[in-house]
Parts: sequence; C-alpha cells; structure tokens
Amino acid sequence: MSTSRNLKLMTDCLPPVGLLSELMDAIFTSEATFSEFSAEHAFEKPNDENALNLMNSCAVSMLEQFPDIVFAYGVSDEYSFIWKETTQFYQRRASKLLSLSVSYFTSVYVMKWKEFFPHKELKGPPYFDGRVVCYPRAKIVQDYLAWRQVDCHINNQYNTCFWMLVKSGKTQREAQELLKGTQAKDKNELLFQQFNVNYDKLPQMFRKGSCVYRKKVEEVVKLDDTGNPVTRTRSKVAVEHVDIIGPKFWSDLPYILEEE
Repeated sequence: MSTSRNLKLMTDCLPPVGLLSELMDAIFTSEATFSEFSAEHAFEKPNDENALNLMNSCAVSMLEQFPDIVFAYGVSDEYSFIWKETTQFYQRRASKLLSLSVSYFTSVYVMKWKEFFPHKELKGPPYFDGRVVCYPRAKIVQDYLAWRQVDCHINNQYNTCFWMLVKSGKTQREAQELLKGTQAKDKNELLFQQFNVNYDKLPQMFRKGSCVYRKKVEEVVKLDDTGNPVTRTRSKVAVEHVDIIGPKFWSDLPYILEEE
C-alpha cells in the first residue's frame, strides 16, 4: 500500500550515469487516504480491474509522452518508471523529472477517469507523491523490479484471502486473526477449501502486476510491385502481465535495460 515519502537529495542533479527509477507510490500520500478514496468510489475488493486498467493507461501515456522512459511496473496504487541511463531530459534535474512526471500522471488520471468509470463521478481530486532513485547497474534495476513483483504476489494473496473472509461474514479483525502467521501454502489451501478458488487461476494482472514497455513488432507498411508485403519493425507500447523475477524476460528483451 502507499506510504508517505519525502524526497531528500543532497543535490538537485542526478549523477552522470545510472538508470533512474521514479517511483510514484500511488494514489494519495498515505494508506489511510487511499483507503478512503477507494471506499468513496466503491472500488471492488481486493482488486478493482477498472481502477488497475486506469493506472495502466496512465502509464502507457507516460511512455508515449516521455521517450526516455524505457519500462514501467505497476501494482495496486503504485507505479515505477525506469528512465534510460543516458537521459539528458531537463539536464537530469531530479526535481524537474519528478514534478513533471507526477503532475502529468495525475492529469492523465483525471482525464481518463470517465473512460474506465463511465457511470461514476470523480468525487475528489486524486494526487500522487513520488521519489527519485538512481541505480548504478541494470542488474540492480532488475532486482528492484523483481522485489516489487514478489511484493505484489504476497500482498495480493493476503488481500484475496482477507476480503474473501470478510465477504463471507467475518469481521476485519476476525479475518486478520485467522490469517496471522499463515504461509503461502496455507492461504492457497484456505482459498481452495473454503471458497473453491484456485489462486493460480486468478487474473495475472492481480498476481503479477503490469509491465509497460516498448515492444518491437513487425508491421506491414505496404505491398511491393509484385504484391508481397513490405514489413518494418516498429516500437509499440504494450501492457503485459508477465514474470520479471526470473531471467527469461530480460534475456529475451535485452534492449529494454541496455546499458550504454
């Protein structure tokens, strides 16, 4: 869940090298206000698919607006944006990168609200906080993103159990007590035995979060004089819900975090 964080930098300029991760840990500045926002807008528990897709759409807009963002990962009420290590956007001024990104993300969130919630009024202004971290190597960025995805799984599994118990008639305190000290296998067993829910069959967006990046695709641009298709490789921003903990994703797509 989101927590209030302050940006503390000795200098406003980023180091000359390093991949930059910009973490917008999401709606509002504390867990309490996010809970209030989701309750006020009747978000489905434990996951509201429309709310998550709204966040994903905002992330796509970020990559379209800022070419130096090479990857984004989102879960629940947070999104992380990875900037390429050689970015010179606004002379690498951390405060400028942060303020522009957060303000743009918030503006897009408001503009796109009706697209995902056509029958719900936006009852209050959403706002986001964030921080900037400079990582020295791509491998460390991968480790950071893997940690976020592990956290996604842990939180989603717990929240799925918690809200299933609450919806079945338990109080929130009773649900918390029942889940205290349980391991992953215990939660899977609880879901299956009590609610006939196979956790591994839940939507991957809930279990793995969302990855946003430019995917290289072959597109037919025209036909030649003999009628054969002429293709061209283009980059298209894609949203996928895949494993980024293991090495396969990064080895298959090395250009995403390619170090220069």
